[in-house]
Amino acid sequence: MVVYRGLPPMNHGPSRMKPLRNGKPSSLLYELPPLGMDEDALALDIRRYFGSFLGRDKHCRSSHYPYRAFVLAVRDRLMERYKRTRIAYEKADAKHAYYLSLEFLIGRSLGNALLNLGLTGPGTAAIKRLGLDIEELIDNEHDAGLGNGGLGRLAACFLDSCATLRLPVMGYGIRYEYGMFRQNIEQGRQVEEPDHWLRDGNPWELERPEHTKRVQYGGRTEHVQDPRGRIFVRWVDSKDVLAVPYDIMVPGFKNETVNVLRLWSAAATDEFDLGEFNAGSYPESVAAKNAAENITMVLYPNDASENGKELRLRQQYFLASASLQDVIERWELHHGDDFSSFADKNCFQLNDTHPSCAVPELMRLLMDEQGLDWDEAWMIVSSTMAYTNHTLLPEALEKWPVRLFGQLLPRLLEIVYEINARFLNEVSRRWPGDNERLARMSLIEEGDEPQIRMAYLAIVGSFSVNGVAALHSDLLQKGLFRDFYDLWPTKFNNKTNGVTQRRWLASANPELAALISDSIGEDWITNLADLKKLENFADKAEFAKRWRKVKRLNKERLAELVKQDCKVVFNPDALFDVQVKRIHEYKRQLLNILHVIHLYARLKNGETANWTDRCVLIGGKAAPGYVMAKCIISLVCKVAEVVNNDPDINGRLKVAFLPNYRVSAMEIIAPGTDLSEQISTAGKEASGTGNMKFMMNGAVTIGTLDGANIEILEEAGLDNFFLFGLTAEQVEAARRNYDPDAIIKSDPDLKRVMTLLESGHFNRFEKGLFDLIIAAIRSPGDPWLVAADFRSFIDAQSKAADAYRDQNRWTRMSILNVANSGKFSTDRTMEEYNAEIWKLEPVTAG
Repeated sequence: MVVYRGLPPMNHGPSRMKPLRNGKPSSLLYELPPLGMDEDALALDIRRYFGSFLGRDKHCRSSHYPYRAFVLAVRDRLMERYKRTRIAYEKADAKHAYYLSLEFLIGRSLGNALLNLGLTGPGTAAIKRLGLDIEELIDNEHDAGLGNGGLGRLAACFLDSCATLRLPVMGYGIRYEYGMFRQNIEQGRQVEEPDHWLRDGNPWELERPEHTKRVQYGGRTEHVQDPRGRIFVRWVDSKDVLAVPYDIMVPGFKNETVNVLRLWSAAATDEFDLGEFNAGSYPESVAAKNAAENITMVLYPNDASENGKELRLRQQYFLASASLQDVIERWELHHGDDFSSFADKNCFQLNDTHPSCAVPELMRLLMDEQGLDWDEAWMIVSSTMAYTNHTLLPEALEKWPVRLFGQLLPRLLEIVYEINARFLNEVSRRWPGDNERLARMSLIEEGDEPQIRMAYLAIVGSFSVNGVAALHSDLLQKGLFRDFYDLWPTKFNNKTNGVTQRRWLASANPELAALISDSIGEDWITNLADLKKLENFADKAEFAKRWRKVKRLNKERLAELVKQDCKVVFNPDALFDVQVKRIHEYKRQLLNILHVIHLYARLKNGETANWTDRCVLIGGKAAPGYVMAKCIISLVCKVAEVVNNDPDINGRLKVAFLPNYRVSAMEIIAPGTDLSEQISTAGKEASGTGNMKFMMNGAVTIGTLDGANIEILEEAGLDNFFLFGLTAEQVEAARRNYDPDAIIKSDPDLKRVMTLLESGHFNRFEKGLFDLIIAAIRSPGDPWLVAADFRSFIDAQSKAADAYRDQNRWTRMSILNVANSGKFSTDRTMEEYNAEIWKLEPVTAG
């Protein structure tokens, strides 16, 4: 095949990296004896890093530097395993999967790295020998909050499981300078401040400037004929940005495999315009540099404005283009310009709609850069792209104005139009004359401002489309993507989400992990289904006693966090009732706080028969522009203020809103929770993963038949789950003649709650503060049906309170939830992705 490259070789700017005269280094330079994994070797390396590399001595007063020295010693051990893993993959000529995600909610890495490397014991001992406390060092680490919630945390869990399963999988994301905003609560209101998680550096990452890529924006296209008569396209006059990679090692559990997550950081092609600088135009001289670096400055900018939309699209293309270029560069290193087997050796998993630009971008790279014709390129693209959808909310399916897309990515717009034309021809052949269907399925939504439907682009360009829970996948096929399912039913499949038990049980809950391992062995750490053996212990009194002791310790730890962050005292003997997740109307934190008001009203009226003391914890961040979500946070805070300071309540009910909910907080919250609130409107939550973390740590779920709740119920059994609410089908039926006012009038408890709310009891000095919430509850158009599910929710909560008073019964329920959580490991999820989508062969490293 004759290759004609449409663009000259990319110039990444003047390089200061001179090549070695002999082409490659001597093995004497890089072949080293293996590092010791014992206490002595670790302690020595920590001392060397602290004293020599970091230059610290007896005058150091900060725990940051011992922490950093510890991390560097651990990272050295990760690095030697990563290099061996990479060599093993190359020798095996392994097929690779690449996980493209705009979010990776990594959290802290030290504890997880120690666990997976088998260094928890030696590391703790080494730190103790050096006169330090390991918990203090771990607390120095900033949460890497490169995600908004479940989607980003799921991506991090996926990478952990892939490494544990020895699968050649590489993650690609963005190295945001500022992660998910830090949330403060001031006078009952959310206040956002920047989360500069990189302000002290990130010792876990390794910069790889030699793999820098150039990403194009703007400009125009030229259609040129080469000497052989072939028409090719050049993208010219663009304003380019450099993508600089930073690698973070991802270890498998005690198996010598270390994969990598590559995060891209944006940089300008030139530092500044020297001419403008010399002329005194200082701001203009660095304008290009600032504009370039803005691309990766902040996680998910607010896209309510035109500038916000453009920056978000820039981020999405930046991720797709840099990552695909990186994969192709690696391919050329080993295979030259022969792409005939590229699809056999590579697969790209698009984590939600955000990386959908990868479809036209890979077409561009294969045609314009590698000289393939359309059919050859499309065969590769449509055989390597796989799309995971994470939402049932139509408004969350991204669309980009054609005008904006064309201004920013003119070459990609041409390719999208061509994909659409060919696709609509296929639809037309299947359903001749069905113009309504053609309009519904077109990648371009016509209107005053034509839009590109990015989810449709992902579906058309992928060979696999999956949802993330059984109900979610079913609703996608019957609703949101029904036309596409009718056309390509075999493309669609389900992959129920999971979480990694290494972080969320073994690391986050070491006391419970030790009890489990003492009882059934340690195989559950890599085979979570082994927890099923715990069923044999559910009725053993001594085991239940030890179980309760562990739970008590975890509740005391959680109570300390609540006291520190919320200034509220929780009684560990009370039922710990917890809902922590992103604040959104469909997740129905509002329904939860209405129940709190109901309990408050009961106590105020002396209705204390069969009472169960309860501590309610709610946490989560509201999107900065989401007015209703912020209003719900204010309601939680104001109700908490009234309840916690009312002498009539006398501590029998406590309420707290946890500010700045984050991964490291969840590692304390999940082990200490008794009752897990998973109360979304049925048919709205795609899956949920917080529900799995709580179940795995022995919490009992109160929830609707929504997302993965359905599968949790199937695994745990109805006796170990508090079910309430309308089903997805009943929700749709109820909307047709929904009358919340009638429901409120007919339910004395709900009427009493609404009277308190509408009287201003919780906002005495801020009249009208909750009018928006009151109007939403009473609206016949309320899509979340809060009033409709209130009665059922109250009754289920009463059953939970009754069950908790019988501690033997509750402990049995807790044990059985853990015993039946085996399905919800990302190890199982990744095995399914691999068996049915990626088809990779595990490779043993070392």
